Amino acid sequence: MSKEISEYKDKIVSIFNQIIGEEESVKRGAQLMGDSILEDKVIHVIGPGGHSNMAVEEMFSRSGGLASINAILDPGTNLSHGGFRSMKVERVQGYAMAVLNSYGVGKTPNEVLLIINAYGINTMSIDCAIEARRLGVKTIAITSSSFADRIPKDHPSRHPTGANLYQSVDVFINNHLPYGDAVISIEGCEQDVGPTSTFCNCFSVNFLVFETCKYLISKGYTPPIFRSGNMPGGDEYNKHLLDKYSDKVKLLF
Repeated sequence: MSKEISEYKDKIVSIFNQIIGEEESVKRGAQLMGDSILEDKVIHVIGPGGHSNMAVEEMFSRSGGLASINAILDPGTNLSHGGFRSMKVERVQGYAMAVLNSYGVGKTPNEVLLIINAYGINTMSIDCAIEARRLGVKTIAITSSSFADRIPKDHPSRHPTGANLYQSVDVFINNHLPYGDAVISIEGCEQDVGPTSTFCNCFSVNFLVFETCKYLISKGYTPPIFRSGNMPGGDEYNKHLLDKYSDKVKLLF
């Protein structure tokens, strides 16, 4: 095994151990999500910009995932429509409002919006939190305070107010993203490699799903979890969940 991949593995595990220490915040987020699910509502989830969308996909329409996830996967910020185009779009003030509206966020009381953005400084992330507050929607953020606190307030990727996502929501879950994202130095390579943000985000969202399931069970409610359609009986098992959420989850079909 190369020393670089061994070091990468160790650093990822170290980050995971730090995230495990966020249990109190995760449980508070899980209660918000669980209470909303108990009222037969969906959980809106957005990753405003670039690779943060991958954490939304991690939660959505998959084996072992909550069926009640309304994944907000806007083409404007999706990398498949242009990597650096996505970065430009996430810096456009006001764009988030139109996106949240098109996905039906805030149409009923006691909704929850989960905002996943490892850096937690860009304009779209902050606008999501601001608009959710205006709509009366509770917010959970999976992001990094240690990263956001080190970025100058006048950096071009920031919201015009200079706000940080972790300070703009009801519940903040620290994903402990290291400063700079990439963590492995290779001799002769000017820029570090080995990004960590997707690991940070996806580990955090699954931690949140686990605790949401435990909370629902404590209330005598069976968590709405999909089974793999590639397993015998999977399609049959999922049918009642698809029937229940087909009119509530925009991208389910």
